[in-house]
Amino acid sequence: MRRRLLAVLTVLMGVAALLLSVPLADAYARGRTEHLLLQRRSEAVRFADLAERMRTDADRSELSSEIRRYAELYGAGVVVVDTGGATVARAGTWRSGEGAAADARGRALTGRSTDRLPTLRPWGPDTVVLAEPVGRDERVSGAVLMSLPTDAARRDVTLRWALIAAGAVAAFAAAALVAAGIARWLLRPLLDLDRAVEKLAAGSLRARAVSGTGPPELRRLRLHFNAMAQAMADSIGRQRDFVADASHQLRNPLATLVLQLENVEPYVAAGPGLAEHARALDEAERLEELLDGLLALARVESGTAELHDQDVSGAVRARVRAWTPVFAGAGLELTCACPAEGLRARGLPDAAGRVLDAVLDNAVKFVPPGGRVEVSALLGADGEAVVRVADDGPGVPEGQRDLLLRRFARSPAHQNVHGSGLGLAIAEEIARVSGGRLGVSGNVPHGLVVELRLPPPAPA
Repeated sequence: MRRRLLAVLTVLMGVAALLLSVPLADAYARGRTEHLLLQRRSEAVRFADLAERMRTDADRSELSSEIRRYAELYGAGVVVVDTGGATVARAGTWRSGEGAAADARGRALTGRSTDRLPTLRPWGPDTVVLAEPVGRDERVSGAVLMSLPTDAARRDVTLRWALIAAGAVAAFAAAALVAAGIARWLLRPLLDLDRAVEKLAAGSLRARAVSGTGPPELRRLRLHFNAMAQAMADSIGRQRDFVADASHQLRNPLATLVLQLENVEPYVAAGPGLAEHARALDEAERLEELLDGLLALARVESGTAELHDQDVSGAVRARVRAWTPVFAGAGLELTCACPAEGLRARGLPDAAGRVLDAVLDNAVKFVPPGGRVEVSALLGADGEAVVRVADDGPGVPEGQRDLLLRRFARSPAHQNVHGSGLGLAIAEEIARVSGGRLGVSGNVPHGLVVELRLPPPAPA
């Protein structure tokens, strides 16, 4: 946005500089042309007076001497003609075209002086023609024609145009600097708000806009945004505190209830009562597991833990070793394909291990005996650490895979499997808070693939 704003301001300032400098340059060129006309016309009038008073050879000699000195001094060409066009006196070199000379001579012989010259510019014209009638009205007896070089006048125009151009460039540069400062002043609070919104959307509830510069409207917007962010953080914090407190407060009486049910079991007679007692104990243990999951989710969502660089390859190998006996007891094969060392990422403490625990726990529950689960870890193309868990179980239909990452959600085919439905939701939250992501896709020919991506470690 800053570049676009600067581009618009630069174009506007460039147009303004052109609109000011071009008319100024043209006005000076016209003024210098007028100055040349007035200077040389006074000389032409003097020559016309001499030609009108010419009666004797001495007068003719005086006229010839005057125009010769003038031609030598200014490098001009001067011709005095009579009404028939015959040359009366001549001096210097005539360098103008015949067309311009004929037009000026025709006007002069009708009693009209040259009152306008072509505007002089650095590229031309090289010479101009000026004519003055000899005599007035019906007593015109000839004309004085002057071919005037314009080198000196064009040099003045060139110099002045260069000064105008330099001034325009300097003014444009100064205006550009001012525009850059204004754009920075205007956009700094907007960029700060954008960064704060991005952090807030990523889950950092402590993100605030800190820039106190900019127009009053943007400063008020910053205050309102910070107030909104604080209110939202307080609301979410109260909600999480309630979940955590309720879960924690319920765990103690629930643990007492489970203990009492276990103590009562020897006194329950065999038969329907014992089966009902076993189901009640299972439900109590399931509720205890659910409360533990809610507590774990509340801790992850609170975002109090700092992100750290960690050894992903070591964590993956350690968790696979820990889960291998469990998989063997369930009749499953667990394999690992990961580098011995060097695969590192940034995230919550032991993020890879905690997510892998949740995914492998689901695999034990849902992959039938005889199945195979493969864990792999590799470096992604963008520097991310990728941990992939693939199984050859029945899998989940494509339309139901999004449910796996939701809280308390399960595939309709697995409603009766033991568990709280929070495992993958907690894993997905760990990945999100770590700056990564957790994805679920199908395996070929059948089964499920859960892929964890964690961002690369912080640069040294």
